[in-house]
Amino acid sequence: MPQKPVPPKAHYDTDPDYSRPRLEIPPERREHFHSLLASLYGAEVARALLPELERIIQVHHAHKPEALRALEPERAARPMFSQGDLVLITYGDMIAGGEGTPLATLAEACDSYMEAPDILHILPFFPYSSDRGFSVVDLKQVDPRLGSWDDIHRLAGNYRLMFDGVLNHLSARSEVFQDFLAGRPDVQDFFIAYNSPDELTPDQRSKIFRPRVSDILTPFTTINGMRYVWTTFSPDQIDLNYRHPPVLLEVVDALLFYIRQGADLLRLDAVTYVWAEPGTECVHLPQTHAIVKMLRAVVELAAPGVALITETNVPHADNVSYFGDGFDEAHMVYNFALPPLVLHAIYRGDASYLAAWARELEPPSQDTYFFNILDTHDGVGLMGVKEILPREELKFIEQSAQANGALVSYKTVEGGGEEPYEINSTWWSAINRPHGDLDRQVARYVASRAVCLSLKGVPGVYLHGALGSENDMATYERTHHKRDLNRATVDLKRLEREWGHPGTKLNLMGNRIRHLRLLRVAQPAFHPQGRQQVLDAPRPVLALLRTSPGGKDHLLSLINFSDQAVSLELPLPEEVAGVERWRDLVAGDEALSPEGKLSLELRPYQVAWLRPLGEIKPQ
Repeated sequence: MPQKPVPPKAHYDTDPDYSRPRLEIPPERREHFHSLLASLYGAEVARALLPELERIIQVHHAHKPEALRALEPERAARPMFSQGDLVLITYGDMIAGGEGTPLATLAEACDSYMEAPDILHILPFFPYSSDRGFSVVDLKQVDPRLGSWDDIHRLAGNYRLMFDGVLNHLSARSEVFQDFLAGRPDVQDFFIAYNSPDELTPDQRSKIFRPRVSDILTPFTTINGMRYVWTTFSPDQIDLNYRHPPVLLEVVDALLFYIRQGADLLRLDAVTYVWAEPGTECVHLPQTHAIVKMLRAVVELAAPGVALITETNVPHADNVSYFGDGFDEAHMVYNFALPPLVLHAIYRGDASYLAAWARELEPPSQDTYFFNILDTHDGVGLMGVKEILPREELKFIEQSAQANGALVSYKTVEGGGEEPYEINSTWWSAINRPHGDLDRQVARYVASRAVCLSLKGVPGVYLHGALGSENDMATYERTHHKRDLNRATVDLKRLEREWGHPGTKLNLMGNRIRHLRLLRVAQPAFHPQGRQQVLDAPRPVLALLRTSPGGKDHLLSLINFSDQAVSLELPLPEEVAGVERWRDLVAGDEALSPEGKLSLELRPYQVAWLRPLGEIKPQ
């Protein structure tokens, strides 16, 4: 497949040129920075911090060549995303068997077998000590086992790249934490540490919202004796102390460094937990939102057109709170409620919960977007639907996934005890039992993927979801890490064999998804700034009317989630009630809607994308 064009882009200079005109920060922007800093640290400290924040931004600006400065107004004015965008999520070394570095092999696979995604999210590619990259040892180096910054720069020439900003913690092996253990005075406040575990009371501990069941405090022997350090995720992931202002400045500097290395999107990993306040749940605090607002304001000034994405696997209402007012926090949020709702629809053969939720799904502004994913490197989070699905339906999802071979991870709850946090499985294994009918399995898979391609927002797919991989039980049995079910390495030669071999799962699945993907790119009605209406349909069917931003193009997406045929007599909304003939772009069939009612029969797991016949231009 030919390479898709990257939006107008110029690269930063490696070295700053201080002879260029310095960026003058407008007074209103300076006042905004001061206000946000004051909300975190008080007005007096904010005044002292402001010059250093401005210096960091001005140094970043000194790396911009004239070509990049000239492009910025256009990049800032154009929508960040379109119906042509698809995000592929992968580790840098998940595809093996190429002749170059793992990152070079990834580039080869993307160009040849992965539909040349428009946006490539390479999960943390920095040196790390655990958690498959998320225990970062050095925030500004590429793991030499993966390649180098040159590999990243080459990828940036062909794709828009998403980098991870791992904001919440550093590896216990990082230089700054090792300096903490060694007693270096100027880093003692970079982490949250106690002289005794009893300084964090049982009541305070019980309130903390955590995705793990381990102790919140980890003991470390330092040059000055035993210290008990705040570790939200694991003993190897040491939380940063944002109460200490230099921590925030260091993070701002790191994110701007990523932009200079080619990042077009910055994923704020685990941002929910960045501000710890004993006596509270330590999530979604006003200070947390102030930090996201600060990062948004810095990026808008320093790198117009770069998007911030928050990763917050929490109940839906909390998740979307990171949009802020639609203009001051994240440009995009992970749509974490979507995967379990699609699982529920597949397991029940009933899309009614999914449809009811989607009916209320609307970002707060034209400049905000949902990131529509079904699976990630972690699996399928359940927190997003905690307040959407009844408890018995959540239990049903858990049991159904386990019957298909999935595992379940748990988190602590206030007052003690545990509750399901995520399903650990590949997407294929979550929705398909082993040794089933391949044609039916592929149809079920395509129906689920079509939701991300149809729903308002930007679709994303994890590598193992794109390949229809099955659970890697062999690795799990060796490591006993549940997430390893969904993190196997893929052989490039196997991709070459199966991709073009008729009748294989990858060939059948790939051809059908490719067909949907190419159709989607050509449909203005799928633009993420367009409108979406959820129509009343039989329970197995999700019916969406999508309308282009200008209102000229319409598309009716129908997805049957059941293994039975469904007959539709679908009343149409007023704006398309006069349409009498439709064409299904997927199958090429025609459908009729006399007197404003669409008559159609959907096969089991069928996806139909219908355009009014009068809107289709002759080829």
